[in-house]
Amino acid sequence: MTIAGYEISTHRERLDVDLVFHFLSEESYWCPGIPRHVVERSIENSLCFGVYSGDDQVGFARVVTDRATFALVADVFIVAPHRGKGLSKWLMIEVVNHPDLHGLRRMLLLTTDAHSLYAQFGFVEIANSWRFMERLQTGEDEL
Repeated sequence: MTIAGYEISTHRERLDVDLVFHFLSEESYWCPGIPRHVVERSIENSLCFGVYSGDDQVGFARVVTDRATFALVADVFIVAPHRGKGLSKWLMIEVVNHPDLHGLRRMLLLTTDAHSLYAQFGFVEIANSWRFMERLQTGEDEL
């Protein structure tokens, strides 16, 4: 799948860290106020996908993975002016088909409002959620 006028790249040097930081800290529901140094470190330690219209980045996805057994898809977004064009679906196609993510035993993500998007790629509610535990830290002091 491709969409005319857009491309997706995993080349880290193309990422617009200012855009990613702004979206995550100002527009996302999942990490409002996240400090820039945390965003930068998360990018450095993840497999990142940028969606581009020409030289302008318009979307992002980040995958935390060991590239052998596990991955967590995080921080998926398309900026508002570019939504409704199928970009998030194309982005997820690229994520799940990336060679570094083939054969993983488990791929997880968290979402509040995009269940139907992710269901198209085989994501389902966790069957044995009682097996999962989390250590959740909130607030700027813990970051």
